[in-house]
Amino acid sequence: MPISDWPPGERPQDKFARHGADALSDAELLAMLIRTGVRGRSALRIAQGLLSHFGGLRALLHAERTDLPPCCGVGPARFAQLKAVVEIGRRQLREQMTRGNPLENPRATRDYLRARLRDVPHELFCCLLMDNRHRVISFTELFRGTIDGASVHPREVLKHALKANAAAVILAHNHPSGVAEPSRADELITRRLRDALSLVDIRLLDHFVVGETCCVSLAERGLI
Repeated sequence: MPISDWPPGERPQDKFARHGADALSDAELLAMLIRTGVRGRSALRIAQGLLSHFGGLRALLHAERTDLPPCCGVGPARFAQLKAVVEIGRRQLREQMTRGNPLENPRATRDYLRARLRDVPHELFCCLLMDNRHRVISFTELFRGTIDGASVHPREVLKHALKANAAAVILAHNHPSGVAEPSRADELITRRLRDALSLVDIRLLDHFVVGETCCVSLAERGLI
């Protein structure tokens, strides 16, 4: 039965209007984004099928178009809408972080880095470039693949920092294994980059390692 034929009060949009988003299940919220069904399947059934296939919202919203099962009821336009929701969430976190000093709002910085890096299936090495008041200038992706001493080149970090006229840098990379514990290689890379940046009077403020459930600061561990 199409959602439009459901009794008033049971439709997701009615529940949302009366009780707010917290009253809706993941499938109902997703159905509101999908909006309309296809022949033989309502938007809610499509949403339930997608959540079952991917195991939850997080995996679905970080999937690529090619990951969707055939005949799932989500075409290119609907898929673009779902990805737009993810990007809006990221930008909201970035806005929180860039309003002030990341060092004064470490939770916002951690939240943003986790949103950007946690679900990336390969290692990604990035940096936050900041001015002399520690306001964020930009977030830059620098290296992909296996992050070790051979793949992270100080000259590339210096090039981006100098081009942005940055006075300070925060580094970040993810561990696709989900374990955020810094490796010995992470510590060595951090020291190399700290020393290289100091030669041009740019401070390395921190290096975060992003895992499944947490974001570890090397500065807090006394490793910078």
